[in-house]
Amino acid sequence: MKVLVLGASGFIGRHAARALRAAGHEVVRSPVRFERGAQTFQALHDAAPRALFEACEMAGVRRVLQVSALGADAGARSAFHASKKRADDSLRASGLEWTIVQPSLVFGADGASARLFALLASLPLTPLPGDGRQRVQPIHVDDLAEAIARLVGIEWKDTLCAVGPREVELREWLAILRAQMDLGAPRFVEVPRLLLPLDRETLQMLDRGNTAPAEAVTRLLGRAARPPEKFIPEKEASALRTRARLDWLLPLLRASLAIVWIGSGVVSLGLYPVEDSLAMLARVGLSSTFVLYGAALVDMAMGVAIFVVQRRKWLWRLQIALIAGYSVVIAFWLPELWLHPFGPLLKNLPMLAAILALHELEER
Repeated sequence: MKVLVLGASGFIGRHAARALRAAGHEVVRSPVRFERGAQTFQALHDAAPRALFEACEMAGVRRVLQVSALGADAGARSAFHASKKRADDSLRASGLEWTIVQPSLVFGADGASARLFALLASLPLTPLPGDGRQRVQPIHVDDLAEAIARLVGIEWKDTLCAVGPREVELREWLAILRAQMDLGAPRFVEVPRLLLPLDRETLQMLDRGNTAPAEAVTRLLGRAARPPEKFIPEKEASALRTRARLDWLLPLLRASLAIVWIGSGVVSLGLYPVEDSLAMLARVGLSSTFVLYGAALVDMAMGVAIFVVQRRKWLWRLQIALIAGYSVVIAFWLPELWLHPFGPLLKNLPMLAAILALHELEER
């Protein structure tokens, strides 16, 4: 069967396309990106699918399988679920042969939600929204992809709640991930929701709960879907653990560097005696308030840029050049700072190392 996969560059789409090819289907890929900029849930989840369903009817397409989301029903409260529901309802009302798959939380090492929850699980203190009793029923992406491939080959005019074999509370889910990454028992702490790296849509979906009976998935696959305790193969645990840690350590490192740059600039603008600063500049032949304040503003700009610039490769290179330049000038004209008990010049070495680490480890 020839199958057009919309969103084939996305997380679920990639795995579904692979499973369809393995099942012997001819896959035609058509990448569609997730919500970004002017692309809204309304456009991507509702308007575009409606137009597609109409085009399918006109073109004589036999079947449509819609990957929706568990919770896209009459009780939908989030914009994500509401937009998915409108598209589902449109497909049900069409003249097409249809199947709707509504996955719960989908786990896969290359998935955004898996990465987010692995980050939370890897923190020294595991943060929870409220008491962490929100209920989810995660399914592994490989099981979901296999279910989609099986549904394409059979008549199933119904809605499949694609869930894992059992419900877990959010706190248990994070503990399971932490155990599989070999990070030991979690230390849970309840934190204000604004401090969590979860957007309002995700929090609304968690609060509502994301569970359903698993029997239909078991019948379709001919076996139970894998339990969450077996989501991470042992050979992948180390890589996932490292990435999860880097996902919070790198932002922490960026913020720390930004504070150092901004703080240095603010101090130079007058918190440190201006006369003393000018005296040091005089020793290198630059005794000018213009130079002092200009350098302070450059430092502050470097710090602010860390927070606002998206592609930072050039920024790290510029900062390395600035620090190296400062260090050479100070080492030549103010050599006593090498022996200062607070090590003001020696501290440039870990600064350079931190910036180099960000230059090499940050993703594009």
